[in-house]
Amino acid sequence: MRKLLILGCGWVGESFAEWVQQYDVEIYATVTSEEKALRLRAKGLRAEVYNFDQSASFPFEKERFDFVLNSIPASKKLTVDHIQKRFDQVANILSKLDYGKHVYLSSIGIYPEETRNFDESYTQYDTMSAELLQAENAMQSLANTVIFRLGGLFGKQRIFAKYFAGRVCPSGEQSANFIHVDDVVKLIWLSLTHNLSERLYNVVCPEHPKKELVVRASAHKYGFDLPTAFTSERSYDKVVDGNKLTRELNYTFVYPNPIHF
Repeated sequence: MRKLLILGCGWVGESFAEWVQQYDVEIYATVTSEEKALRLRAKGLRAEVYNFDQSASFPFEKERFDFVLNSIPASKKLTVDHIQKRFDQVANILSKLDYGKHVYLSSIGIYPEETRNFDESYTQYDTMSAELLQAENAMQSLANTVIFRLGGLFGKQRIFAKYFAGRVCPSGEQSANFIHVDDVVKLIWLSLTHNLSERLYNVVCPEHPKKELVVRASAHKYGFDLPTAFTSERSYDKVVDGNKLTRELNYTFVYPNPIHF
């Protein structure tokens, strides 16, 4: 039986764990609370509480893993120094683990808020998020590692319209760089079970409708109130290209257009 380790098993990690159980995979996970550990154990996962901001002994250090999914957050609410210490600890743990492949989940938030198209070739590092770049650099030092820069994540209980119901939407004229969690889990699995040629990929829907259209479709589908107004307060229009990964995997999206989330 293959073994999967999920570091920082949040919403995406749990969705991935539920999906891969169909493949007879033994799943280990770290979480931040005993309450969540108990819930994941009830689902058949071997979950342990672990704080990557500390240097305690890692609970699964003697195991051998086929796959590692790493969704430890590099929050912009933290300082760059804090993130450096956190991801140095993550890198130290992973460097001592016996694993096959490692996918780290980053974010397209690493790209600057500018009106232009972004793909993986963009390397103007001084304009990129220092926090996310610090985390990515630490993970790039590890063997057999691929970084996924995820678009805005929706699906299940995450419904775009509910965040603007009865409120002003200041970004209606911006293009949506979104991805549905159902597509994310399938792309992660394919990346772990296939050989990829690169170490960095954007993971975004191929279609980029304006956010106003997504809000209206989402509100209609799920019964939320529309925003009180759509404004152009956020005037830049960033578009992130995720075609490299989908071409390489010959992947067909479940949800190619966020209007249908």
